[in-house]
Amino acid sequence: MSKTTRTALKLGAMALSAFLLASCGGHGEEKTDETAAGGSRQTVSAATVVQTSLNRTVTASGTVSAWEEVPVAAETGGLTAVAVYVDEGSYVRQGQPLVQMNDVLLRAQLQQQQAQVQLAQANVSRDDAALDRAQQLKERGFLSQASLDTALANQRASNANLAAARATLAQTQTQLSQATIRAPVGGLIISRSVTKGQIIAAGTELFRMVRDGRLELDAQVPETELGLIRAGQSATVSSSEAGQTTGSVRIVTPEVNATTRLGLARISLAPGAQLRPGMFARADIAVGDQPATTVPTGAVLYRENKPGVFVVNGDSTVHFQPVTVLSRTEAQTAVSGVAVGVRVAVDGAGFLNEGDRVNVAQAVGAAPAAAPAQPTAPAAKK
Repeated sequence: MSKTTRTALKLGAMALSAFLLASCGGHGEEKTDETAAGGSRQTVSAATVVQTSLNRTVTASGTVSAWEEVPVAAETGGLTAVAVYVDEGSYVRQGQPLVQMNDVLLRAQLQQQQAQVQLAQANVSRDDAALDRAQQLKERGFLSQASLDTALANQRASNANLAAARATLAQTQTQLSQATIRAPVGGLIISRSVTKGQIIAAGTELFRMVRDGRLELDAQVPETELGLIRAGQSATVSSSEAGQTTGSVRIVTPEVNATTRLGLARISLAPGAQLRPGMFARADIAVGDQPATTVPTGAVLYRENKPGVFVVNGDSTVHFQPVTVLSRTEAQTAVSGVAVGVRVAVDGAGFLNEGDRVNVAQAVGAAPAAAPAQPTAPAAKK
């Protein structure tokens, strides 16, 4: 091949390369311009945030406790427990014997004091008769006033001794009755701290009871929802360990914890529940129809485990707005944190990211938007 031919081929190749580079550069600029103009948009449906009346349920959790916890203690001390009649889990009636203490010494003291009362009664009878004789002799002039005064003093002393003997007897009788420890109320024994042979000191707690076996849930309620709860409202109480039962709100305490911002609603549990004091349980309290800000349930999404909705702005961009879910149904969700009247994305919202531009195809729950006018086809040429 000649030198002239080779030179011509090189020049042709260089020209072709320059043409191809120019073509590629122009295409890239077109794509950049297209992206800057907005690119493709996600098509979504939207709904308007409204305020409506919903049947609300307030969810709270807490610890099961006794409606009224009654301690049982010894009133008489220094005696030995010779019999224990009940154990934890026993249901007892009011007045039922729980513990018998050794009362042999008290019975001996009782007999001695009964004899002292009889002796004092005899002295009163003797001094009453002596005073009667002294008054008769004084009236006849055979007895001085001093002797009469002595007989009267003796009679009064005998009556005082009799009253003291009777008081001592009553004290011993009371101590003897207290040697048998009885249930102060009917209820369930939940703890026992006495054993046979134990020397019991006065005031020592021996048992702890749940009065009438009634339990309640100390449900902790956020301060924002505490005002919705009233005494008498029904509740469903559930526990993973003891199943489900029903209850009703007994009282709402007037104080809110300054640290946790939680109030307390005490829920009385239905009899026969398998719950036990100290268990953790959750309550769903029916508070009735309440005004609420609602969005379609499909509009609520979770980002980083926090609920929120995508708000559609006027320029067709979206913004993720965190919300607090108050209650939820299949169709609607009551939330706080978003204003009434704004539009939120529903269908297709799960594919959006912060700042995306969208096309709103149709408003959920509203009449479909009017279709854009189609261009008129040109008239056929004659």
